[in-house]
Amino acid sequence: MSNNNCKIIAISGGSGSGKTTLANKIMTLFDEKECEIISQDNYYIDLSEKFDHDGGSLNFDHPDMLEFSLLANHLKKLKENKEVMIPTYDFSTHSRKKDKQKINPKKIILVDGILILNSKELVDIFDLKIFIDVPDNIRLERRMFRDINERERTADGVINQWEKQVLPMHKKYVETSAKFANIIVSGENKIEDNARELFLKIKGL
Repeated sequence: MSNNNCKIIAISGGSGSGKTTLANKIMTLFDEKECEIISQDNYYIDLSEKFDHDGGSLNFDHPDMLEFSLLANHLKKLKENKEVMIPTYDFSTHSRKKDKQKINPKKIILVDGILILNSKELVDIFDLKIFIDVPDNIRLERRMFRDINERERTADGVINQWEKQVLPMHKKYVETSAKFANIIVSGENKIEDNARELFLKIKGL
């Protein structure tokens, strides 16, 4: 039986657009018992045997790299007021860890990811769809900082992957999915302003 009190909100946008930062900020505005975040990144398939450490051989920005059917199944279960055990992903080895994370049903489930609006199955589940629009140069700067400091990447590897995979896939799959969004916000605005405005819209659902 579906739980009409559970609202599932998509927060999408390109790599480096600030999806996770915005989701985390919105969550702080809710009571901790009301809101939870699920990341698309947890649903990458295990690619450890094919990963070449610094990117290039695998296109992680293509929809086929993600198990959206499992994410959709988990979101439907949360709507049915059932807990789920979601995968955890190791980006340094591109493998799924043995440990899983328990997610309990909440009033608000925020789902962040670059490709979540590209999946019709997911689009039909979301109660509100948000897209963050940020210029490419700013997104590259943010991705460069993240990948070098958090994912043990090199600058050359990041740029090569950006030019050959990230940007082309953004134009083909991410940018085009913005048409499914109910709200498009500028990622150049202050994060606090966007979060407060979206918090009020979500509260009004």
